[in-house]
Amino acid sequence: MNKPLISVIMPCYNAEVFLESTIANVFRQTYSNIELIIVDDGSTDSSPNLLCDYAKKHPTLTVLEQINSGPYIARNLALQYAKGEFIAFLDADDYWIPDCLEKLYQALIKANADLSYCGWQNVVENGEDGPQYVPPAYEQGNLHEDFLKGCPWPIHAALTRRSIVNKLEGFSTRRFSAMDYDFWIRLSALTQQIVRVPEVLAFYRWHHHGQISSVKWRQVLDAWQVRKDFVDQHTELIQHLDISIRNELINEPLRSQAFEAFWKRDFVSAQKLFQTLLINGFWRFGDIKYLIPASLPLSMYSKLVLFLEKK
Repeated sequence: MNKPLISVIMPCYNAEVFLESTIANVFRQTYSNIELIIVDDGSTDSSPNLLCDYAKKHPTLTVLEQINSGPYIARNLALQYAKGEFIAFLDADDYWIPDCLEKLYQALIKANADLSYCGWQNVVENGEDGPQYVPPAYEQGNLHEDFLKGCPWPIHAALTRRSIVNKLEGFSTRRFSAMDYDFWIRLSALTQQIVRVPEVLAFYRWHHHGQISSVKWRQVLDAWQVRKDFVDQHTELIQHLDISIRNELINEPLRSQAFEAFWKRDFVSAQKLFQTLLINGFWRFGDIKYLIPASLPLSMYSKLVLFLEKK
């Protein structure tokens, strides 16, 4: 019997360095019934020309274009054209092992699940690669409590049914640097039928070729807002949790990331996060000595911290 179609959704922005290998990676998957939909997000390099050439070579490759609007709007556009029963996401600079989609599909079907997910590794350009990571079996624990702790997997480490993606109405564009997290946590409210493939099948490239800004404070605050919104909109899913545990799940990452930024001397992020903690009352008595200086202008704040450090 023919296997159902998997639609692979790929935004592309100035990815000329990686396009050829990433497209080849998709079409070399052992799961053969694949369509690839690439949305060029207003690239200013040679990506549009390359995509035009690749589309001539691959009959199941569809190329769309939009003015530069970001990867999530690009994914939403591609979803409008997707014909597959299943959806996978892959950015133009990332890749899978050859049997990634096959293993994700087989696990999903065997478990009669709505989503399957796997482990991944960060591959660092001109640096040391991150460790391979296999996430826990979320389906065996408290799914919503675990998801409130952070984004469970990167965008390209999962395969899901199109019917679930349709119910989500694609990606929200409310919180730009946490939209993957927002997508997966909203999905968890629709279905808890997920299954893990306990292997590293996906690889995420860290580089400097036009990736989304890694401003720490913005990422932390966006993720904080995603957690708050989820709890506000789905109280029935976390009502079994004591209110103190709920508050800790929502707010403690904000506090811990503030201190992490401080000790890394990322004063811009530390100041923003400490100020948020102070304004919203999410702090402990011992935090005062870190919170009050953060109320100063940035230049004075950083100089004061460095001065006190030398004493």
